[in-house]
Amino acid sequence: MRILWTLPYLPWPTTSGSKTRQYHLLRELAHHGHRITLLVQSKVPLSDPARQALEPLLERLIVLPRRPVQSPLNLLASPIIDYPMRAIINGLAPCLRHRFEQLLDEPWDVIQIEHSYAFQPFEKALQRRGLPYLLSEHTLESVMGAACHDRLPLWLRPLNAFDRWRYRRWEQRVLRQPNEVVAVSPHDAELIGQISGRTVNVVVNGVDCDHYQHVQPALHSQRLLFVGNFEYGANLEAIEWALEDILPQVWQSNPAVRLAIAGHALPAHWKLHWNDPRIEWLGYRPDLREVQRRSALFFAPLRYAGGSKVKILEAMAAGMPVITTGKGASGLAVNNGEHYLGSDDSSQLALLLTQLLNQPWRMTQLGEAGRQFARQRHDWSVAAQQLENVHMRLTQLAPAQAAPLGGMLAK
Repeated sequence: MRILWTLPYLPWPTTSGSKTRQYHLLRELAHHGHRITLLVQSKVPLSDPARQALEPLLERLIVLPRRPVQSPLNLLASPIIDYPMRAIINGLAPCLRHRFEQLLDEPWDVIQIEHSYAFQPFEKALQRRGLPYLLSEHTLESVMGAACHDRLPLWLRPLNAFDRWRYRRWEQRVLRQPNEVVAVSPHDAELIGQISGRTVNVVVNGVDCDHYQHVQPALHSQRLLFVGNFEYGANLEAIEWALEDILPQVWQSNPAVRLAIAGHALPAHWKLHWNDPRIEWLGYRPDLREVQRRSALFFAPLRYAGGSKVKILEAMAAGMPVITTGKGASGLAVNNGEHYLGSDDSSQLALLLTQLLNQPWRMTQLGEAGRQFARQRHDWSVAAQQLENVHMRLTQLAPAQAAPLGGMLAK
């Protein structure tokens, strides 16, 4: 199939779960012989490593610059009631809109749009042409906005609440238009279905199980591992909760426990604020296997969540026992006590950590159950097959069938 695929970021390097998802789905579909044109609006220039990683997978790679967040246009457009801020920042882009319209003159089997916040430049062209397309929504941004609300200054919180209200209106508008909508978990599919009033497909997040199959965690190391992209408020909040509340309780019982923190955009001031030798600030690691081999378990105290967690799937694929929260396990069909251990209470999490670090046999049991779950349910080959099934349904739609859907909403 000839696929036109749009993204509001370059999927390399894989510094976030979303980028990891995009890269691996592109790789899987390219290996299946599909011819993909990737149209990207990026806040960073295309680097040589990114070009070398992506071009072998694609028929064409088209990268257009995104204006800076501090652009006066973003400030001037911010009061517009129809668009939330993320749609403004990633939209109102004439060059992107024009390039997309040019590409629509070519024959496509599939048009795939990623993220509702990136939809604005494509909306009118798709409505005008009446072409079948799918939209993939990784998480409901109107819900995720709550993750940073309490972190904002008091004067900004009403603006954040207003923007979340705008985003809910935007989601209701956008998610009703595509011929097919894709979510990353059954839970998200249910929420999106409530907003859009339609059936929503699930294409799970995944993991390269072969890449992690030979990792054996250091179960006696007393070392916890957390991985996250710290551009996202949910990961910032998780680490602050861990270091302010949970780990101090663990250290009362076991002062030897260490926490290794890896991920993109690690805040520099944290090292000064939590100046403790038991905390290891690793930053972004393109290959996690060596860090996983030196750690006992994966700890993800997430209190805000959406989609499903690539970082948790990667830990499970590496045979690491996982301790997390209900939000951390959301989107994954896992059972507390079988595939992971979890609680939403800080004292209970501290107790689980303390107990599990003294039970290597239980850690092995959890690690193997998680590894088996990841391979059976979340290998990227599984996700790619689910996406291809959606693509096949799109190819069966005639353009005339799609025209009323967008046309009615444009009025």
